[in-house]
Amino acid sequence: MRVLIVKVSSLGDVVHCTPVVADILRAYPDAEIDWVVEEGFAGIVRIVRGVQGVIPFALRRWRKSLGSGKTWGEMAAFRRALRANSYDAVLDTQGLIKTALIAAQAKLTSGGFVAGLGNRTEGAGYEPLAKLFYQRKIEMEPRVHVVERSRRMVAEALGYALPDTIDFGLQPPADLPFKLPRPYVALVHATSRADKGWPQAAWVDVARELLGRDYAIALPWGSETERRTSESIREAIVAAAPGTVGRVVIPPRMSLPDVTAFLDQATAVVGVDTGLVHIAAALCKPTVALYNFTTSWRTGGYWTPNVHDLGSAEAHPTSAQALDALRALGVL
Repeated sequence: MRVLIVKVSSLGDVVHCTPVVADILRAYPDAEIDWVVEEGFAGIVRIVRGVQGVIPFALRRWRKSLGSGKTWGEMAAFRRALRANSYDAVLDTQGLIKTALIAAQAKLTSGGFVAGLGNRTEGAGYEPLAKLFYQRKIEMEPRVHVVERSRRMVAEALGYALPDTIDFGLQPPADLPFKLPRPYVALVHATSRADKGWPQAAWVDVARELLGRDYAIALPWGSETERRTSESIREAIVAAAPGTVGRVVIPPRMSLPDVTAFLDQATAVVGVDTGLVHIAAALCKPTVALYNFTTSWRTGGYWTPNVHDLGSAEAHPTSAQALDALRALGVL
């Protein structure tokens, strides 16, 4: 069986879809699995055990230069890559018109099919017209965790029973290309939405307590704006905890495989609702996830006791709650 998964974005959504690979291979050990994903997230898919081929998709970049011949050449190359193999099953786990159109362009074997979500689920992106492109439409209960949404859809489409265990299949590199003081705790402040953020004073409170227990603090970043925020938080921490300047570090910008190794080698992770925190949860690292919305039921790490989800729309998480969670996890 040759299978194509279509899940292009965002980082957290891609991570939450990765268990379907292990599920498929448990049911069909000889299955060959390819994956279409936005080019910026291809690095995470490449380190998922069992994914044989990654087909990068660059719609975010192509939209900015539709008048360019180079863009049209890349789009043609993408379509050739999409049709380089014939698939027994093409699985659109995202349910958007753009992902359904990608799935519909893939080459099918005789008897092959395109499957996708047949309805909207609470809090998830879905465009009803997408199902016009599916031969198999998988209905889902309205309130379902995003990990289970993909797992159940794929299991029903391919005709197998879901296993009880969840395996995200992430295989981080063994080494980082830079040195960090050990042991360290990662404080993940960066998010694509300002309303998911956490106050600087709260980061300082948590960092001071961790530094007092001989942990180093690492502040990762992915853009220049995020780097400046890391620098600002670092300055505030060092001002509040004199003598710790060498133990509050800002790593260099990392690829997604290196980010995964960085999180995997951390003693713990404290962070807002963002892709890096979802990677940490997938790795089953001691993780404190900070939610400013009542969405942890949909994206939280229910598969491991190592993840503590804090906060809601009505009561944003506090530094005292984060420290209590770190104590409960045995970090403090």
